Amino acid sequence: MNRDKNLFSRDEMLEMNIETLKKRGVTLDDIAKIAFRQQSKWNKNISYQECFDSVEKILSLRDVFHILQLGAEIDRLTEVKAFEGPIQEILSSDLGMFGIDELFGLELAGMYGTIGKTNFGDIDVNKPGIVNELNEYGKGGQPACHTFLDDIVGAIAAAASTRVAQIENELEAKKDPTIIDQPKLF
Repeated sequence: MNRDKNLFSRDEMLEMNIETLKKRGVTLDDIAKIAFRQQSKWNKNISYQECFDSVEKILSLRDVFHILQLGAEIDRLTEVKAFEGPIQEILSSDLGMFGIDELFGLELAGMYGTIGKTNFGDIDVNKPGIVNELNEYGKGGQPACHTFLDDIVGAIAAAASTRVAQIENELEAKKDPTIIDQPKLF
């Protein structure tokens, strides 16, 4: 894959996002487990596979690609102390009052509306699974920084959970014989 270009297909973006997550210690399974946990609170009939498929779909989206790649790179640059001035320490310590990392998460989760943002808020506060691991790993003298990644991973899980709910609602609505099926663009 030519990494010197700046436009990529959805398949390429998915592949690069999976690779970036893997380098940072995150698997699609880690994210899908959180999405499943989040959505199964409300719908006992969803499957883990639906959540996994939604994670893959979300990771192929251009805005998600940009957010994930930028956030992971900011974390990496923080690890090698590439920033100057107070921002280096703010990023290294994952200062609670910083909040820009949460903006990345809110923007990503917001692609799935208010419920996506609400799901992100719940995940951000309760920090299930890999989100907690990422959040805690950089604290206590570890060499890694996940200031942005923990929020981005939580937001991907929130978006996947919300996407599953939207699909389930659409399927339920289609049981109404008066609904005319529209062609799918994406």
